[in-house]
Amino acid sequence: MSLPAEVPVEAAATPVLLEARDLTRILPAVVPVTLVKDVSFKIGRSEFVAITGPSGSGKSSLLYLLGLLDRPTSGKVFIGGARTDDLSPAEMAHMRLEKLGFVFQFHFLLPEFTTLENVMIPMQKLGKLSARNQLDHATTLLADLGLEDFLHRRPAQLSGGQRQRVAVARALANSPDLILADEPTGSLDSVATEQVFDSLRKIVDRQKTTVVAVTHDLELAARMERRIHLVDGRIDWDRQQA
Repeated sequence: MSLPAEVPVEAAATPVLLEARDLTRILPAVVPVTLVKDVSFKIGRSEFVAITGPSGSGKSSLLYLLGLLDRPTSGKVFIGGARTDDLSPAEMAHMRLEKLGFVFQFHFLLPEFTTLENVMIPMQKLGKLSARNQLDHATTLLADLGLEDFLHRRPAQLSGGQRQRVAVARALANSPDLILADEPTGSLDSVATEQVFDSLRKIVDRQKTTVVAVTHDLELAARMERRIHLVDGRIDWDRQQA
């Protein structure tokens, strides 16, 4: 008997990498604004997860909490089983650098540096690899994303899709456990969108890295294994997708 196209998610089927527990984010103001309210879920290793919802539903706010770019008003985020709510700003910055990779709607590449140099910057900040190994690793990452012929070009010499793939390579520079992407194809045409999506797909399949992506593109979201849908800052539904 065939399974339904979507089934509710009760728990991550693989070892848990990321957990949100009762996350709430309220902006203090004369009339406080609730961005995220009582959000809880677990995401396993090697999952490819879409976060969707209407404009203003809290998608990006949730991603910023998961990526330790913002602190919750209440609730907790666990990464690899480790609590993050009691980390100092310096400790949070180190965890972001070592454990997480980010891809945003706009690539944020540094225009004065080449493609290769942009990808090497996170490695230089972390300081775990020698200069030679940094160069080799960056070259391999870019080649894996089909950019081996553009190593020495600057961002202005690349197409939008190429720049965004460089941003994906940069996010992978320190071999993170988790990639968080905020509308990574939002500013791209259909061809470039497919290129970037394929790059993220390869990350999950080949490197077993977890990818969580906020997207308004429902066609792309339907091609990810799991979808968490938000409405008014709360989880409306959370389903595995065939």
